[in-house]
Amino acid sequence: MKSLSEIETTSKRASRAAGFSWGISEEVGKCIRLLELFGLPGIKNLNDYFHNKDFKKFESLNLINKDNQPQKLPFCPIILGVSFLDQIRTLEAFNKCTFKEIVYPILFLPFLSRSSEIIGKKILFVIDENQFLLNFNVNIFSNLYKEKYPILGKNIQIYFLDNKDNFEETEWKSLYKLSEETFVEETDSLKQGAAGAGLTDND
Repeated sequence: MKSLSEIETTSKRASRAAGFSWGISEEVGKCIRLLELFGLPGIKNLNDYFHNKDFKKFESLNLINKDNQPQKLPFCPIILGVSFLDQIRTLEAFNKCTFKEIVYPILFLPFLSRSSEIIGKKILFVIDENQFLLNFNVNIFSNLYKEKYPILGKNIQIYFLDNKDNFEETEWKSLYKLSEETFVEETDSLKQGAAGAGLTDND
């Protein structure tokens, strides 16, 4: 089994050999490592992408808007991902971004996961009918687990989710009330026996 370090280094070097700058290649290495860490097919999709006959023709999107559509060919997921990371603080204010046609969209996903950690918000990534919930770069929930990942995402939506509790206030109050049964009133003996509160403290 290949180590995560090997995966990151090989992905970085392959990206440089494919024509990306060392800076972008380093970002690719981190992202493929992340995909494999989460059990997603990063190496497979990166390899397939680099061997796609139109690889160097896919469009680069350097300035992302609320709604984005390519001129001719689909967007490159790597340049798009790097741009997204760079502009995440601005994009967050949109609450929602849309894209038409991203090739190998699974390669775009780890950039979103890292963005989730930066802004401290969950991000919902929707590729056509497939959904990915990105949780602060800690884990990913999806309805596409172990299925074949699409080569082309035709309609992509990204939602920045406000942080909120996953439970009702009544549920919290009920549990908190139960927890209060562990509270103990301080007695003189407890005060005297507390750490650092012995009678010799003033000696």
